[in-house]
Order: sequence, then structure tokens, then C-alpha cells
Amino acid sequence: MLALNENLICLEVEANNAEEAIRKAGSLLVKEKKVEERYIDAMVQGYKEVGPYIVLAPFIAVPHARPEHGVIEQSVSLIRLKEPVVFGHPTNDPVQLVCAICGTDSTSHIGMLQSLSAILGSKEKLEIILNANAKDEIISIL
Repeated sequence: MLALNENLICLEVEANNAEEAIRKAGSLLVKEKKVEERYIDAMVQGYKEVGPYIVLAPFIAVPHARPEHGVIEQSVSLIRLKEPVVFGHPTNDPVQLVCAICGTDSTSHIGMLQSLSAILGSKEKLEIILNANAKDEIISIL
């Protein structure tokens, strides 16, 4: 189960590109004191260096960085983009959901990825998240 509160979810977010989308998802983690500001830079740097490996499924990107880049507490944020953004993935673009994760170690990181995959791998749950009008609808799924 992923612990998400309303402050870690933002709907109808405007972003012009992948970097801006990653930064906006990361800023929710910073505001909630889950990560230091430098964690956002590390997520963006990872995307720039390795490419769109973070686009794990159609419509879904899961940016993350290593714990030593400023993780304070394990968490996840979710933003739904108003207009999908191209991340450069050959088959899973464009992205509409950006779930930034921060694990305190590799075990928690893998656990969060597995939990997200189980939830977002369900077409029914993904449809609800993509079409939800309120944050509490998303919280009930996650």
C-alpha cells in the first residue's frame, strides 16, 4: 500500500516538457518534507543521462533518484498532467501521470515500484486515476 495524502497529489498540472513535469512532481515531495530540493535535480539528471527509462507503461512515468540524493522519508507523489507530455519513449509516450517516488533504500524503492505497477497495471484503476475529478478518488485507489 502506498501512503498518499492530498498534498502529494495534483490534478490538471500544466507542464511543457518532461523535465518540467518531473520538477512539478518532485516539488510536492519537497513541500511535504519527504526529500530535499537536490532530489529533484537528481531525478532530472537521471532522466537526462539515461533517457525515458522512467516511462514504465503507456501514459506513466516514475521518476526517482538514489536515496543519498536527499531522501528524508519514503514517499510517492502523483501529478496528472492537463495535456500529455512526450518523454521520448518509443512505445509508451505521451505521459499523463507522473509518480515521483523516493525510497530510503533499494528495498523500499523496489517495493514502491511493485506496488505502483500492481495498481497502474490494472486498466480499471488506471482509468479511474486518469479520469478522477477529485484527489480522494485517487487516494481510495492507491
